[in-house]
Amino acid sequence: MKLHTRILIGLAAGVAIGAAARGVPALAAVVEWVEPAGTIFIRLITMVVLPLVIASLFVGVTSLGDIRRLGRIGGRTLAYFLITTVLAAIIGTAVALMARVGTGLDPAVRDSIATRFNAPGAQPPAANTVPTFIQTIVAMVPQNPIAAAAQGDLLAVIFTVIIFAAAATTMSEEKRRPLVSLATAVNDVSLAVIQFLMRLAPAAVGILIAATVLRSGLDLLWSLAGFASVVIAGLALHVALVLLPILQFVARIGVSAFVQAVGHVILLAFSTASSSVTLPVSLAAARERLGVSPAVASFVLPIGTTLNKNGAAVYKAATAVFLAHLYGVPLGAGQLATIVLATIVASSAGAGVPGSSLVTTLIVLNAIGLGSNAAAGIALIAGIDRPLDMCRTAVNTFGNLVGTAVVARAEGERVGAPRSTEATA
Repeated sequence: MKLHTRILIGLAAGVAIGAAARGVPALAAVVEWVEPAGTIFIRLITMVVLPLVIASLFVGVTSLGDIRRLGRIGGRTLAYFLITTVLAAIIGTAVALMARVGTGLDPAVRDSIATRFNAPGAQPPAANTVPTFIQTIVAMVPQNPIAAAAQGDLLAVIFTVIIFAAAATTMSEEKRRPLVSLATAVNDVSLAVIQFLMRLAPAAVGILIAATVLRSGLDLLWSLAGFASVVIAGLALHVALVLLPILQFVARIGVSAFVQAVGHVILLAFSTASSSVTLPVSLAAARERLGVSPAVASFVLPIGTTLNKNGAAVYKAATAVFLAHLYGVPLGAGQLATIVLATIVASSAGAGVPGSSLVTTLIVLNAIGLGSNAAAGIALIAGIDRPLDMCRTAVNTFGNLVGTAVVARAEGERVGAPRSTEATA
């Protein structure tokens, strides 16, 4: 049975058990007794954040090669990544704000959830504790990167990694190779840990949801359903308003022809929720079905798998607005700008495996001052993360394939659907 099926079963079982436990004291006692296992699962996921962010970003940036010699392809690729990610973050934020997702929940329900995951004595962030946009920019430059890592200041850690990785690209291959090998090994280990933790996800999700329904009833689940609808709407809008127009007017490829050429790749991305698993198929489709040269496809797609995640950007921005509303964090212009900025950074910090975007969402939550409530927020959305992960991974993959076609067209290549019947089979 596939992982997403097991998680959905765990989710449904948790809802049923939690609802039944509200009227059966003995069952309620069992749910409360096993609840720490769900909390441990959330802490295990949080544990992976720092090594994953450092290693994946370093590998992604250094994979660009010598930045001074990248030339047109590198510049066009990075420009596409930046533009589409910024637009994705803006769309995710705007849709969540217009839908007012996360508002209207009973404060007692919200506080009971926070109490279960917060440190003793922790309080929801007050308005004057929320960092401004300027404060966030200044704080991104750490005086002591080691201290920033120890304090969980992920934006400062990311800034440091980008600086060092960019510097590494100017070094000789002989000097750079050990650093890249170490970062690659740490990244691989982080992926292995996430894959192991995802095996525990069905049971953990069931426990977390059962405990939530036991204490909060079904009101919270209705709020989560609204949140999921907002994320999916944001993903659909990003595809319709950004990616499809770029495909048609910049890459100059018809939508139907493009979907015919790469539709199987999108379905694979959706079913596996893994950009890394989909990468070999994406490369083959870009070369054989779209006619993109190996040089462009081999450059854009592997880097895009690490750095360009439009679907994740929509998801993270909407999640930040949802949880800010849920925990009463005011969202002024500065905080909204911080969400967009942190989302752009966090979207490039994950890995192409199921569950990694859930981990790096903590970057955005911490950036807006959610503080100790961030862990509770992750726990809330963990139960419905897998189906949303499938949707955003499909959008990530679609966006990277569109970007490959855009760069190839800009390089003067003839890009389009395969001409032979054999190629389309």
